Amino acid sequence: MKSFSELADPRRSGRVQHKLLDILVIAVSAVIAGAETWTDIANYGVMKKAWLATFLDLSDGVPSHDTFRRVFTLINPNNFEQCFYQWVSSYAEALDREVIAIDGKTVRRSFNKGTQQGPLHIVSAFATEQGLSLGQRAVDGKSNEITAIPELLDSLSLAGHIVTLDAMGCQRTIAQKILDQQADYILALKGNQGNRHKAVVNYCEAACLSRSAPIKPFYDAFDETHGRLVRRRAWVCPEASELDALRDWPGIRNVLAIETIRSVAHSYETQAEIRYYLTSCDDAPEVLIQAVRRHWAIENSLHWVLDVTFREDDARSRDKVATRSFALLRKMALNIVRQDKSNSFSLRGRRQNAGWNNDYMAHLLFGCTKNQCQ
Repeated sequence: MKSFSELADPRRSGRVQHKLLDILVIAVSAVIAGAETWTDIANYGVMKKAWLATFLDLSDGVPSHDTFRRVFTLINPNNFEQCFYQWVSSYAEALDREVIAIDGKTVRRSFNKGTQQGPLHIVSAFATEQGLSLGQRAVDGKSNEITAIPELLDSLSLAGHIVTLDAMGCQRTIAQKILDQQADYILALKGNQGNRHKAVVNYCEAACLSRSAPIKPFYDAFDETHGRLVRRRAWVCPEASELDALRDWPGIRNVLAIETIRSVAHSYETQAEIRYYLTSCDDAPEVLIQAVRRHWAIENSLHWVLDVTFREDDARSRDKVATRSFALLRKMALNIVRQDKSNSFSLRGRRQNAGWNNDYMAHLLFGCTKNQCQ
């Protein structure tokens, strides 16, 4: 309540029946319990009115679905997202060296053919070790991520952490912005960087990948899970940072080369891939390879969960601000549910339990035991 107390109410003060924070609490609780639309949220409020009234002012009843939709359409999304970050920061652990992954995801069914509006694309920041969503920014399409990433970086406290980005975010201005916040970066380098990519590939092929290469892999391990056999080898090449093509790259200390060879069980097909990264980190090689692998947590632990558990891709909200606000409600719900360590239920099971059991919902919202909540 303290974190969101500064969120400006966009409604006319003389015509307000329901407090903004009450609307927010009902919405978050409903999404935790499985609500996927504004109508679902209003129905949850009606069904749980007696319980919600024990800690919210519902003297004017439960807001209608139109009220929920209208309020979250009018809220300033930038302010809402900043309050969200303050809320996450209030309970996140203060880790010295967190890997913060940044990546984009499209809310696929948020398009509107009538107005020729494409689906909303949201760039998110994810604390990979704690499994927390830290914030988001919205753009019209994946190609516009470059404009949203600096805004997202400005809204976060990054000092001392490692920020990882895919090739879309491999830009000098973004690298410099990360350094300006006393953080380090690991950026995927691909063909969109033209001569820089060619120079790094040529260097690594001669210095790392050939049979007589002077630089030996610091990491060479097999992983046999999910029906696949994967061999990973990784090289750290500090000398590559001195290539002419990289002289203007801010703060670069090392170039990473990671080779992945995959073979699927009961198949003769084998795939090999080599990925390259630019980094300002001077951490131990083992830390660097772990940071690269942790970047994929934003896909597996955030985007995939939003799609499968919260059915985000099926959402048909067409208003951009409302879609953006509902996306943030899902992240709030996910953070709350994921922080509960009191049982071994899956995320889906915890959401079901919260919808059925008021005591468990109170435990999630207030962090209290059954007796304390009563």
